Amino acid sequence: MQKTVAVNDAGLRIGEDHPNAKLTDAEVERIRSLHEDGMSYDALAEKFEVSKWAIGRICRYERRAQTPANFKSVHVLDCE
Repeated sequence: MQKTVAVNDAGLRIGEDHPNAKLTDAEVERIRSLHEDGMSYDALAEKFEVSKWAIGRICRYERRAQTPANFKSVHVLDCE
């Protein structure tokens, strides 16, 4: 099965398409929105079950801040 994924300038997967991603792009946007509305890093970390450190990096745009430079098709194993 083929899947189209977002990649950066170096051709590496980014965002929720990265193999190590634990959050979807929608969850990342929700985290940023909730933080702008006043929710603390501690509360966000508990709600999304990730570390406070990860939440801080997301909210400061140090993580998950890349925009796709391109898209590519990759082979995905169907485990079902």
